[in-house]
Amino acid sequence: MKLLQVDFDFTGPFGEEMATALAELAKSINHEQGVIWKIWTENKQNKIAGGIYLFEDQHSAETYLAMHSARLSAMGITNIRGIIFDVNLPLSQINQAPVTQ
Repeated sequence: MKLLQVDFDFTGPFGEEMATALAELAKSINHEQGVIWKIWTENKQNKIAGGIYLFEDQHSAETYLAMHSARLSAMGITNIRGIIFDVNLPLSQINQAPVTQ
């Protein structure tokens, strides 16, 4: 398993407006290779949005990050940051993380 953290400068919409505007995009993410889940993140005060994703493997995470970065750039979004992490499963399970072997 690999965790992908992505964030970028974002001027909105936020909250319910974001949920409405991006519902179809959210549904499409479920069909991306290797995606297990995504948590959408937003910070209206600091004008930042992004997500935390769990992928089955490194290749899926890298492929998605490249595609998503290109998609965001095409939408005029800049300052895109993406980092792929290993998941420490035993410690994460102690803290009730939604991950399994």
